[in-house]
This record gives sequence, C-alpha cells and structure tokens, in this order.
Amino acid sequence: MSIQHVAVIGAGTMGNGIAQVCALAGLDVTMVDVSTAALERGRSTIASSLDRLVQKEKLQPARRNETLQRIHTSTAYQELKSAGLVVEAATENLELKLRILREIETVVSEEAVIASNTSSISITQLAAVLTRPGRCIGMHFFNPVPVMSLLEVIRGLQTSDTTHALALEFARVVGKTPITVRNSPGFVVNRILCPMINEAIFVLQEGLATAEEIDAGMKLGCNHPIGPLALADMIGLDTMLAVMRVFHEGFADPKYRPALLLKEMVDAGRLGRKTGQGFYSYGGR
Repeated sequence: MSIQHVAVIGAGTMGNGIAQVCALAGLDVTMVDVSTAALERGRSTIASSLDRLVQKEKLQPARRNETLQRIHTSTAYQELKSAGLVVEAATENLELKLRILREIETVVSEEAVIASNTSSISITQLAAVLTRPGRCIGMHFFNPVPVMSLLEVIRGLQTSDTTHALALEFARVVGKTPITVRNSPGFVVNRILCPMINEAIFVLQEGLATAEEIDAGMKLGCNHPIGPLALADMIGLDTMLAVMRVFHEGFADPKYRPALLLKEMVDAGRLGRKTGQGFYSYGGR
C-alpha cells in the first residue's frame, strides 16, 4: 500500500483504537486532539491494550514497544501534512465533523484521502464541504476497534473509484474485513442494530420486563452475545440518541423516533459505561 503515514483526529475510544490497529500493522500514526490531556489518555489506553495482548502471549514485548513508538501525538493540524490518509474520529456531531474536515483539507496534500469514522452521518454531505470531494470516504470501524474485524466502507455520491480502492486495501492492511455499502442513514449494520436497541428501550420504558430480563431474553432466545441494553451502555446513550435522530430526520418515518426514556437518560447524563451509569451501574453516578 502506498500510504505509510495515517493521521487520526480524535484520541477517544474510537480514535485510539484506530491508531492502535494502524500502528500494529506497521504504519506511522499521528493522533491529533484538542488537548494534551486527551492525547495522554488515548496513548495510555493504547499502552494498556497492548500490555493485555502481551500478557495473553498474543504479542511480543518488542513488537509492543515498536507499535507505541510508531504513534505520535499532537494538538496541531500541521502534523497532518505528510499523511496519505486522515481518519476523522470525532464525536457524532455534523457541524463538528464538517469543521474538522475543512481544517484537514487546508493542511494535507492534494493526493491525501480523507475518511470519516461516522456511524450515521451522510458521507455525501460531509464530502460536499471539501474542494476535492472525490477523496472523501466513510470508514466505519466498530467498537472495540482492536477486536472487531468489520469495517464498513461507505461511498458518497462524489467518492472516486481510486479512493474506494485505497480504502479497501487499507482495511485489509490493518486486518479488517471491509464491506462496501451505499450512502444511507445508518449504512447497513446500524440501520439494523440501532432500531432494535431503541425498541428494547421502548420495552423497558413500557415496563414489560426489567433490563436484566430483556437482555437475558435476547441472549438466550436469539443467541446474541450481549443484550441490547448492555450494548447501548457500551456504545454510549448519547451516540445512540444521535443515530436515532439522524434516522428519524433522514427517513421521515415515525418508526425511527427515539424512545422517550433514551432522551431522559441522556438529559440526566446517564450515558452508559463512560459515565458509570446507564441502564446498568458501573460504579459511577
């Protein structure tokens, strides 16, 4: 693959996971975020993840050290200048992503590919703010990135064949299995998954069963490895709400309306694992 330097915008859960798999694949990585504190947390998460692999004898200590050495951090977008691929992995917020994509394009070369790790926002809409929209593509990684093998590759209306081919090659280089999907709210996986989770929240809201019983029902009755409410906590209830709002607006269909309980949980700051409290308690508020 011609790309040897990948930049990742965002050092959070998705960003540091993407940085890790790229560095493990032998690529140089620059991870950019708004603060050094956020970057330190992201780098610490990567180090801990690699340490667990060493402990499980799935990674040699020398390769663990080499991987960390390939990851550089910065708060300056100028560090993206030599990147052949930039993956935006910011919060699922349209205006924020548009602002980041504009800023990326002022720095990178004309040949660089710009990807968004969005789980629901239109790639066509994101690409439209770029002067070279053909280089924009969706790369939807799944959480946790080092573990989950799928990569949804989303073509916007403007995405060039060259950009698409490079995205598929990149996916294989970093050990992911890509599927190409058409640009549509939620793409493929979340189009199926998020309405199911939202329906589970409706079931809880209506008092049909407890959270534990709902999750047990789906695990034991449908062979799911994790229940929908526990999965919502893992995803983040704020992210779930954002995705359902994109569906509701994009399809103009009431079947995608977010459950009232989901809205209330977000208003209360009970966002799941990341806040310590969601449909289950994780030792937080």
